[in-house]
Amino acid sequence: MEWKEPAFILGTRQHGETSAIVEVMTRSHGRHMGLVKGGRSRKMSAVLQPGNRVIADWWARLDEHLGIFKLEPVDFNASRMMVEPHALYALQLAAAHIRLLPERDPYPALYDIFELLINNIDDELITGELMVRFEIKLLEATGFGLDLSKCGATGKHENLKYVSPKTARAICEEAGEPWKDKLLPLPEFLLKSSERPKNFEDIKQGFF
Repeated sequence: MEWKEPAFILGTRQHGETSAIVEVMTRSHGRHMGLVKGGRSRKMSAVLQPGNRVIADWWARLDEHLGIFKLEPVDFNASRMMVEPHALYALQLAAAHIRLLPERDPYPALYDIFELLINNIDDELITGELMVRFEIKLLEATGFGLDLSKCGATGKHENLKYVSPKTARAICEEAGEPWKDKLLPLPEFLLKSSERPKNFEDIKQGFF
């Protein structure tokens, strides 16, 4: 059994005196682990930092085995994240969310957003937006997706202002006004993928 594709490092843990078990996120094979021989060496420790992009070559005798990774560095993203507190927090949060998913199941949409997050992690506003979109995709992947296409009370597609925490559906302003204290705000940028948040208040509402 063998595959080779781009991946992002999520984390590592020690294995024996010289090796490491490495966890990566890939587009076609999802969250995947493998053994890196010599992974605790000084040379490899720089490669195996969370957030770094690599070409992962995985091999095993049987599909259910842990397998062995050969990792070729592509982008040392971790070095620029270390000086940005928001970047480190976003990376750790995204990695923790990915670990909620079953290992080796592909989630290409989540991988694509994660890649965008890493590529734009220097910009705080974009990072916040992508984290909100990432969490919404994660909810969909785990069977708890939101329905923001129309009002869950009236069926209308216009003036959607709230989200019901009970039904996970959008609610229009007129239907939600009497219950607004019990509903969650729905920022406009979540209604269309082409919309951008105007400020950090939009981001804050998205995380509600």
